[in-house]
Amino acid sequence: MTDSASSKEPPRSAYEWVGGEDAVRALVDRFYDLMDLEPAYAELRAVHPTDMSGSRDKLFWFLCGWLGGPDHFVERFGHPRLRARHLPFRIGIRERDQWVACMRQAMAELALDPALQSRLDEAFMGTADWMRNIGG
Repeated sequence: MTDSASSKEPPRSAYEWVGGEDAVRALVDRFYDLMDLEPAYAELRAVHPTDMSGSRDKLFWFLCGWLGGPDHFVERFGHPRLRARHLPFRIGIRERDQWVACMRQAMAELALDPALQSRLDEAFMGTADWMRNIGG
């Protein structure tokens, strides 16, 4: 006797676990919508251009590959070189913490699996901390 729930294969990647391309786009869109709407993310919003459509696309393309899906970003721009690409922007502890909090809120609002949220939160925090280029 086989239980259909137990025979379900686990996702092969975080990309599949999130829900694929449409879900990654929804996550990115909610992230940037929150950045625009929530005063708690004001410093983070300030380091972005007025029109964030390019930022939305770049994060979407990057996250697809970073999560184990298609390498849209690499196909367009080559290696992400995240730290180098972000050096022109003031990124301190406040911006790091706001980025991570905004992404946490977006993941929670989209009701991603709590176990996935926890794993992604840890990875996002490590990457966001590595992006810091000022002390405070």
